[in-house]
Amino acid sequence: MPSHPRKLFFDIETIPAPKQLEPRLKELYEMKKAKKAARGGSNGAPTSFAGFLRMTSLDGSFGRICCLAYAVDDGEVQAFAGDERSILEGFWAQATPGTRFIGHNVFDFDLPFVIKRSRILGVRPSVMPSLARYRSHPVYDTMHEWTGWGRSSVSLHALSVALGLPTSKDGIDGSQVADHFAAGKLDEIVEYCKKDVALTRQVYQRMTFDDSIPEPSFGR
Repeated sequence: MPSHPRKLFFDIETIPAPKQLEPRLKELYEMKKAKKAARGGSNGAPTSFAGFLRMTSLDGSFGRICCLAYAVDDGEVQAFAGDERSILEGFWAQATPGTRFIGHNVFDFDLPFVIKRSRILGVRPSVMPSLARYRSHPVYDTMHEWTGWGRSSVSLHALSVALGLPTSKDGIDGSQVADHFAAGKLDEIVEYCKKDVALTRQVYQRMTFDDSIPEPSFGR
């Protein structure tokens, strides 16, 4: 591992599966519902197809990335948005051998989602980051590093409160992304995603005692 790895801070915003997949997803939903009914319960599963479809935004097998914000080292926070293939190509162009991928809950959500979408769309990663657990390189996950890889979790907002940092959750939140996208409010999603990256970088700075990274300007 290089002594000073390239730091790639990032965050994604995701939306449900596209309309053209709905017939196949309806079949999948009916199969899942029948299996759960046979076992005698729903176990918290969505009780409607609409709910099932909305939940695909959390599954890289069917959901899509509508925005990916990133920053390299202490550089400006930027974002790719719109066409998913272009988003993925732009992201992997920022990753080089030795890159440290840094984000909040990226180990369990963002990176697996990005990798699945890359495989589905045929976008070859420039590097394939290891997802081996209990280590901080090549993936530094602020959530897992804060909880010590325990069973508990902590939101980025809660972590910002604990560290006395300005929250990025002063507008929309992740649960509203799909509705904002449907309403054509992609610009608002992009700004929200960029704020999360700026805050994650400051959280990383505090957690690693790294004073070389500037503070974000929002919330002042």
